[in-house]
Amino acid sequence: MALLPIVQYPDPRLAKKAEPVAVFDDKLAGLAADMAETMYAAPGVGLAAPQVGELIRMVVIDISEEKNALLVLVNPEVEAASEEIVECEEGCLSLPGLYEKVKRPAHVRVKYQDLQGASHELECDELMSVCVQHEIDHLDGVVFIDHLSLFKKQRAAARLAKMRKEKARAAKRREQDA
Repeated sequence: MALLPIVQYPDPRLAKKAEPVAVFDDKLAGLAADMAETMYAAPGVGLAAPQVGELIRMVVIDISEEKNALLVLVNPEVEAASEEIVECEEGCLSLPGLYEKVKRPAHVRVKYQDLQGASHELECDELMSVCVQHEIDHLDGVVFIDHLSLFKKQRAAARLAKMRKEKARAAKRREQDA
């Protein structure tokens, strides 16, 4: 297994629609394992293949406290969504340090395939519902700040750019002091 570099917003790959997976083989399983290792190390609760530069429809999710309930969803699709809407604070490994409130359906039913290609359905609510929708958005070229008003999106992008500049300056200072 290997840690993979996480694609950072506004990289154009994050705005592209991912292709369906047609081949279920050891290469796919290896990518899923590497994605899981990357997600756990980040740390995060979900990671989509486009976030590691692979434009295929696969996500890994683990919302458990113990980090022992890995779910790999290949070709996931929301089949049904509740009319009830919840607002949750979301973050993203491709936009580190940025958190915003996003409104989404409270409950979704998702159909997906596993790493062998077998079909499954998953009923999701609470954090799992938010996480699944967030990761499927990545497969469709959508990042969570795309759900915000234009003003809030621009403000969030500016905050992210400022955080990155401050981080780069701090790293440069540490390098000069060493």
